Amino acid sequence: MEFDWIWKAVLIVLGGTFLLRLAGRKSISQMTLPQTAIMIGIGSLLIQPVAGENIWVTLAVGGILVGTLFFMEYIQVKGNIFEKIITGKSKVLIENGNIIEQNLKKLRMTVDQLEMNLRINNVQSLDDVEWATLEPNGQVGFTLKSDAQPATKKEFNQLSSDVQEILSQLNANSQMNQLRTQLNDLNNQIAQMQTQRAMFKEIDEENQETPSPKHLQ
Repeated sequence: MEFDWIWKAVLIVLGGTFLLRLAGRKSISQMTLPQTAIMIGIGSLLIQPVAGENIWVTLAVGGILVGTLFFMEYIQVKGNIFEKIITGKSKVLIENGNIIEQNLKKLRMTVDQLEMNLRINNVQSLDDVEWATLEPNGQVGFTLKSDAQPATKKEFNQLSSDVQEILSQLNANSQMNQLRTQLNDLNNQIAQMQTQRAMFKEIDEENQETPSPKHLQ
């Protein structure tokens, strides 16, 4: 029929959406190499019915591609050796704050490209990075040095608690200082009273030693 392309186009959209939905929700930047290859293959296949190929064969081949992807992901979960062969392992780019230039050369990555990837993740300086790795999906993972890590909510709450405790101690120390001052004042007053009593006692003793006038005897 002349208008077969209409229902074919609708079926391609529905079938393609279903196949891609089965394949996963990852964006292109998060895909591994096998996932990217399968997606490209599905994209190429979906256009074949428009060019005159059998639409059911096309959808069947797309299903086989997705099934192959499932199988590859399954065996990666079952054994590290398959994961290493199919998607590869992460590569260390920075170790203990030092750039591993040998790994950069193997990955054909420059220091500027590494800095660019870190800046995208709000890391302004390589000196702030303790570890950095290139993941199988092409993303750069990193760990900041302890003095460059942003404070967590838990750390902020702990710091706030410590500040409150210090303020309480300062208030307690201030009260203790006031008490010490008052005690010192009392001690000074007592000392003055004792001095005055001693002076009065000496005067009384002198008066007792002095003889009375004869006309009063």
